[in-house]
Amino acid sequence: MAAPTLQQASFLLANLKSDATTKPLLQRCQDLVKIIDEYPAKELHLIFPWLVESVFGSLDGVIAGWNLRLLHSRSHEFNIVTEFLNPCGPMLKLVYKLQAEEYKYEIPVNYLPGPVKACIQEGVLPDCPLFHNKLQFPLSGLLTLNLALNPFEFFMFNFAFCLITPKCYPQGQHGSSTDSAYFVLVDTYLKYFLPSEGNVPPSPFSDSRGSVTAPSPRYSPISFAGYGVHSPSLLKHHIFHQPSVNADPSAQEIWRSETLLQMFVEIWLHHYSLEMYQKLQSPQVKLALLQYRLSMSSMPCQPHAPPGSGTLHTYQVLLPFHSPPPLWVFSHACVPISCRVVVQRFVQQKLYLFLQHCFGHWPLDASFRAVLETWLSFIQPWRYTGEKMNPQPDQNRTVPDKWESFVQENLLMYTKLFQVFLNRAVRTDLVNAKNALMVFRVAKVFAQPNLADMIQKGEQLFLEPEHVLHHRQPRGYLTPSQGGSFLSSRQKVVTDMVFRVKSHVYSLEGQDCQYKQMFGSDLRGAVMKLIQMIAQARQTAKRISDHASEVAASSSFMSWFGLGSSDLNNTFSGAEPEESGECLKKTHEFLDRALENLCLIFKLNQGQLSQLISNLGSSQDDGNCRQLPDCVQGENGLILTDLGRRQIINGLRRFDLQYQGDPELQPIRSYENALLVRLFYRISSLVNERYGGHMSALCSRPDFLGRLGRHYLTDLNSTAATHHRQSPTSRRMLERSRQARLSLRPLASYRTILLLLLLYVFGALLSLGPVSSTLVIVAGGFLYGLFMALFRDKLKTH
Repeated sequence: MAAPTLQQASFLLANLKSDATTKPLLQRCQDLVKIIDEYPAKELHLIFPWLVESVFGSLDGVIAGWNLRLLHSRSHEFNIVTEFLNPCGPMLKLVYKLQAEEYKYEIPVNYLPGPVKACIQEGVLPDCPLFHNKLQFPLSGLLTLNLALNPFEFFMFNFAFCLITPKCYPQGQHGSSTDSAYFVLVDTYLKYFLPSEGNVPPSPFSDSRGSVTAPSPRYSPISFAGYGVHSPSLLKHHIFHQPSVNADPSAQEIWRSETLLQMFVEIWLHHYSLEMYQKLQSPQVKLALLQYRLSMSSMPCQPHAPPGSGTLHTYQVLLPFHSPPPLWVFSHACVPISCRVVVQRFVQQKLYLFLQHCFGHWPLDASFRAVLETWLSFIQPWRYTGEKMNPQPDQNRTVPDKWESFVQENLLMYTKLFQVFLNRAVRTDLVNAKNALMVFRVAKVFAQPNLADMIQKGEQLFLEPEHVLHHRQPRGYLTPSQGGSFLSSRQKVVTDMVFRVKSHVYSLEGQDCQYKQMFGSDLRGAVMKLIQMIAQARQTAKRISDHASEVAASSSFMSWFGLGSSDLNNTFSGAEPEESGECLKKTHEFLDRALENLCLIFKLNQGQLSQLISNLGSSQDDGNCRQLPDCVQGENGLILTDLGRRQIINGLRRFDLQYQGDPELQPIRSYENALLVRLFYRISSLVNERYGGHMSALCSRPDFLGRLGRHYLTDLNSTAATHHRQSPTSRRMLERSRQARLSLRPLASYRTILLLLLLYVFGALLSLGPVSSTLVIVAGGFLYGLFMALFRDKLKTH
């Protein structure tokens, strides 16, 4: 029987491979739906690896697959792909069909994230249960290790790996759009397997036995009786114990959610060094945390506490079941109680390390906003619960008290990452409206009423000496109805809270971590430094705005008649396109509100803050702003110091940057005619090439003819630029000799063209023909040159 089945499956696979190159996607999907419905699992088992590879591409990136990251909602194939890969679609039906038969599929260890792969190859089993009892040890050695995954794990591994696989996309296309089929499917899977309300829906498909078999148990049931712990029903099905579906239907909900979340976390969030990973995996860290837990649980035994009392058993192994659900940042939705264990266990540590890595390595530009919003979403789960909150303004919306335990269990997400953000903020150009917005967003989130108090209380709990806890611990725990007191109940709750916070910090930073308080004196000094930088950025934004207003006022309609400056370099070097007009107004608004929120968070005195800002304003006048940045003299010129870099970033000082190349080769401006610019450049180049020597000789004469020649033939802008203080590079450029030349480019300006047209119209009104008008215009230009040659020096003195 095996041989005919194998031959039929091979024939089916050959047909599918042939159809992949000849049939359109819609017809192929229709054929696959029929095959999945009609063929048995034994034959589908052989085509499953090929089908997954043809959809998601190969792990090495050679096969592109269906290019899910390039399929957008505008594509006619978008709906075909999303329906086929839907959680209730044909592809998942095939997965569950194979899952019921307990087939296994291999993944080379080489495709695992770097730290995980290195640990496995060194013979150390990673802590994640995803890799337990799945390693296949071949005879050829450790370097060819494979993971044996069940169909659902194999499918989700390839789906997650598809995002990070390097692929060669067609020119002009990229796969980063959030409306692509891939990101839509990620959102769909997360909402389906980690719903914000209710439980995970059961599989819509079933095998002949009427159920979909969950993975076999990885461990035998763990008993917590030795700790005096009464396990809730959910503990029977936590991540280390996955019994069969037939034993308890709720396990079917949990194992799929676990697998999905583990795959995403393990593949996407391993962006840290091997040393850090080994530190987290090291027995010393785990032993230190276990010893701390044992020291807490080895106190005099207490009877079982009533539900909701916050006793020690609810936080065993860092699984806070009754605490408010943390936000899963990829789906932006809270998870129900059946998935809280999974999220807290797998997401917190990896997400913390991932964000810490991004905060330290991401470029100092506005693209950091994506990382920032991910962090701010995670630390504000109360905004995504769907609960009806009081209709209060955002700045007055109080954080509900029930989220205090979440803040304590994620203390480092608030305190440590806030400190890292401060280090970024002081090195960022806060004059840029996008960067100012990020500072405002962080200050606004942490300024929510009650949040700073929750964080401060969490820090106090972590710093609580352990010997004090032993003295506080009552000899026995009795409820008030049993003759106990509310005081003993409160002491037990405090002990529980201390345990939660210390376990969280030690699990992420190690037992020997040096904790730096968010509300301590050191960080307060860093906050004051940020406030000073914000004040400086506000002044710079105001100065740029004032200068832009002056330039706009001077560039009136009269400038079209030649009365304004025609200098192509006449721009303020401190301004960028996004730092002008309305953007500068937004910058000022964002920074003002950020200052207000920082004062609320750290309870700063408004009088002291006003004095600091006024002192800063009085110490920086316009003359100081025009000085060069702080530099030291080096062998090849001036070298910027750290202070000078900060001065440039915040617009306090700058080099006088001007174009030092050939003025004729500057980019064509919007107020110039491109055709005329190129035509006049060719004409002037021919004239300069043929008569360049004669023009240079004329300009070098000290008499009146020399002055007249220098007016028409010399680049006055570059000559004037020599009087400005220059950066080291500009100084070298000025050492090159400048030759006299004829420049016809001003004639290509629309302003000049309009002025000449008006002059010809005026001549026509005076009954002058085109030739006569031309002679008058040339004569007027010559007389203007004579006037400037005679009286230029006197005009400069005035």
